[in-house]
Amino acid sequence: MRAYLLGGLIAGVLLLTGGKALAHHSFAAEFDGQKRVTLTGVVTKVEWTNPHVWIYFNVKDEKTGDVANWGAEFGPPHLLQRQGWRRDIVKLGEKVTVTNAALAKNGSKRVNAQTITLASTGARPGQTLDAGSSEGRNP
Repeated sequence: MRAYLLGGLIAGVLLLTGGKALAHHSFAAEFDGQKRVTLTGVVTKVEWTNPHVWIYFNVKDEKTGDVANWGAEFGPPHLLQRQGWRRDIVKLGEKVTVTNAALAKNGSKRVNAQTITLASTGARPGQTLDAGSSEGRNP
């Protein structure tokens, strides 16, 4: 009887935990993998928090001269750290280029980044980093 109760408890925990993990948005729910853009701008804010790191930057429209603040979603902090990122690798006021980013489905100025190129990273200017995109990771 105890084995059944223990098994049921473990199954229940797994179901509850799995449900929470599935409740987190998938790439396809928020971003359109068929609509891509490359953006260059100046960093205004970096949010190094779970479940995703977000970098915000001002992008100037070449045609109109208008400046808009864009948000780029990156992978989770632990994944980026394993790839060699540090919290201070992207600096406020730094020029960056986010390449091959998927646009938000709702038309907002948000993208899911694939790579980011930093204009100045101390001894390694022009360094390109993998953004740890959620594309292809979540159903």
